[in-house]
Amino acid sequence: MATTEVERRRGQLASLSIAAVVIIVGVPLWWRTTETYRAWLPVSQINELANLQLQLSADVEVVFARGTVTPEQQKKVPLTKTQDEEHTVDEDTALRYRYETKYRTANIMEEDALKQPSAADADLSLHTLSESPCGSLVVYVIPESSSLLPEDVDVYIGQRRTALLRNGAQMKVGRTIEQLLAHLEPRIRQVLKVMSFSHTDITAALSGRVRLSPGNKESIADSMRAFKSSPGYEITFSLLNPDPKSHRLHWDIEGAVQTYIQPLLTKLAPVANFSIDSQTLYYAMLGVNPRFDSSRNAYTLNSDSLAHVINPVEARLGSNAASSNPVLNFLLYAPDAQHSPLYIQDRQKQKVPSNAFHSPRWGGIMVYNVNSFYGPEAVFPVDINIDMAKVMGVFLAQLRLLLGVQSSTAPPGFLVAPCSSTGLADWELDRLMWSRSVENVATAATTITSLAQLLDQIGNIVINDNIAEQVSSAVTSLQLAVAELEAGNLGFALQYSKEAILASERAFFDPSLLHLLYFPDDQKFAIYIPLFLPMCVPILLSLLKIISDARQRRKERQAKKE
Repeated sequence: MATTEVERRRGQLASLSIAAVVIIVGVPLWWRTTETYRAWLPVSQINELANLQLQLSADVEVVFARGTVTPEQQKKVPLTKTQDEEHTVDEDTALRYRYETKYRTANIMEEDALKQPSAADADLSLHTLSESPCGSLVVYVIPESSSLLPEDVDVYIGQRRTALLRNGAQMKVGRTIEQLLAHLEPRIRQVLKVMSFSHTDITAALSGRVRLSPGNKESIADSMRAFKSSPGYEITFSLLNPDPKSHRLHWDIEGAVQTYIQPLLTKLAPVANFSIDSQTLYYAMLGVNPRFDSSRNAYTLNSDSLAHVINPVEARLGSNAASSNPVLNFLLYAPDAQHSPLYIQDRQKQKVPSNAFHSPRWGGIMVYNVNSFYGPEAVFPVDINIDMAKVMGVFLAQLRLLLGVQSSTAPPGFLVAPCSSTGLADWELDRLMWSRSVENVATAATTITSLAQLLDQIGNIVINDNIAEQVSSAVTSLQLAVAELEAGNLGFALQYSKEAILASERAFFDPSLLHLLYFPDDQKFAIYIPLFLPMCVPILLSLLKIISDARQRRKERQAKKE
């Protein structure tokens, strides 16, 4: 009896020891070694970004030239005036515009610059005196008698960040400076909407985050036409020669790019990086048979058939697999001799003056007729030199549209200077930078919040330190971009927004986030049960036996006491 009791007690101690080792050491060790590593993320800061509250601040300087204010009014001109304008886009997005206007009188050098024979010369002279910082504007109020502006023009917008505003006769009725400023304020607000950001442009930049109202058709069309914001773009110029036996085409694409395209891209350097290549494709057809118009003795392409032109041609263009940047395609097509001349018609059956069309977020195609080079004694193939000035003028206009350089309609009484040799005015660059900054901030905020929601819903995704670092960098850059927008520092805001969108996309598309997506909980149970069940069953049975014996002994002791 004593030996049996000792063996039974030894077995119980052994079972308890094994169970203790498994519970105290084995289970924590297994849990620790098999848990999913998840680095710390700034969840509270990410949740704040889900509710996007943006403030855009623009600095406006109003300079009164001689003869626009009386000496008595000049003494009472306020130094600064701040106006706020708030818009609620949706329940998670709100916009606030702050305009800080500073008033002063023109100095001697500015008065001399305003005596130039033309508004363009005055704009250049004022620019040489002082260059306005990015995102700011200077409005010069000139007297009604000034000869800088034509009679039917009240506002001149030049190539820089400067505007000339005529002090009209209706402004003379104001006997106080307050009345004068009240007359000027609506006109200055119109200048701001043309030369700086407008609510239409900003809401269009938020099209990837909010739903645009159907009534704003113009902003919807502009947002759908232009490429989405990207750190870089690939530009490809292609010459399509479907009939090399009839004509041998020569185009100085390198010189044309340096003359017409590169100045624009140099000015757009703060927005994105650009790379350019070119190619010549022989026996490349449009894929659509043009129709012969006997009234014009020419072949035509209707607007309805233009949509079917791109796919057959795109198969011949190739792709740059080494880059993930969007590609802007510009095609110059010289029709074969059997289908020349070839003209593009609009929906009203009228010839398109440029003989070209563009496809949103893809590129543009221009038809270049060469039938006039075929003389009665021509020897085939005919050598033809392409007029690159004509071609690049069309491609430059298409490039502006595809990159989102929007030329807003000027109000009545406004005169906007034509594009300079760079193809882009300073204030047009500012408008684009405002839109790109807001678009980058909205896109990066959406990406980060979506990633945080994904990681919160799927707990078995590994969050490496690299991903946590990218997320933290994106959040920090987003906060800095929002702060710089609020301070009106447009250049820094754009730079931080680009850093935010790069870091957020690197984190969102990191390959390590996909490693454990293929192991849901039911598969884990299928793996662990055959491993742990054979070991756990004897331990559990031993523990149940020990508990049963302890209860039996307790009952026996109670019976003896009774």
